Amino acid sequence: MDREPAVAGRFYPARREELASEVAALLADTTRSAPAVAVLAPHAGYVYSGGVAGATYARVAVPEQAVVLCPNHTGLGAPVALWPDGGWRTPLGRVPVDPDLTAALRACPGVREDRAAHLAEHALEVQLPFLQVSQPGVTFAALCLGPLSVDACIALGEGIARALRDRPALLVASSDMSHYVPAEEARLKDARALERFLALDARGLFETVEREDISMCGFIPATVVLTAARALGATSAELVRYANSGDVNGDLEHVVGYAGAVVH
Repeated sequence: MDREPAVAGRFYPARREELASEVAALLADTTRSAPAVAVLAPHAGYVYSGGVAGATYARVAVPEQAVVLCPNHTGLGAPVALWPDGGWRTPLGRVPVDPDLTAALRACPGVREDRAAHLAEHALEVQLPFLQVSQPGVTFAALCLGPLSVDACIALGEGIARALRDRPALLVASSDMSHYVPAEEARLKDARALERFLALDARGLFETVEREDISMCGFIPATVVLTAARALGATSAELVRYANSGDVNGDLEHVVGYAGAVVH
């Protein structure tokens, strides 16, 4: 069973030619791309966060396989929901679900095959056009994560690392940063979370977000990805770009923050 686009025409263009042109322009960064273990990328409408996402993916030599982890905004489905088979469609075409990656992830702690969590979720879908344009023919595995404890996140991340040990794949943590707060508050709070991310401190990221009440919607996927990346040998991370919605709409009292980072 293929998953049809849920937010084409709202978060990004529904026409193939328009989407291809927009993503290519967003990826047109002069920085040389290099291999990476993981990325943190935002998932708002491209008009708001596409510049951050594009600059981030432009830094990465995207391999032929990816594992994309997103938060569960809908509340539907299993807490650790794995899309089981088939493919996902975007206006750019079909992205196959990688059967070997998906099979390997089934053995990870807490993972359940579940379509319901994914059907209306935008946070994973909006990553796919960047992967498609960066690496035509890319295949992927899809995990949608609900509320998890820090220990559950770390156990899942360690399991993902074991699953990927002999399967090189880019880990993608889909997350926006602070939500609907003044721009300066967002900048200060997001800097605290990003400090822990850039230090590759998975537990510290989780605990900072909870302690500081930072409304980073994808901190659970980011905690899992950091854990997996460290176990796979990651040694450093860089912040590519930080922005907020007020940069586009001029409203600096109720912004959403966006960050892009690469883990090497």
